[in-house]
Amino acid sequence: MPRQVWADRVLDEARHTADPVHLVRLFGISPNIAVKYVHAAHPDKALPKIR
Repeated sequence: MPRQVWADRVLDEARHTADPVHLVRLFGISPNIAVKYVHAAHPDKALPKIR
């Protein structure tokens, strides 16, 4: 349950900002994960894949 609450919080923040760098800084997640959250929150916006 706590993990789902955290994931929901990250997704909610991604809905407010389409900036993966913001998510990385705020939540300490990897850039790849941040991009996945932004893509999930904004499927209409294409972001480049991070290699």
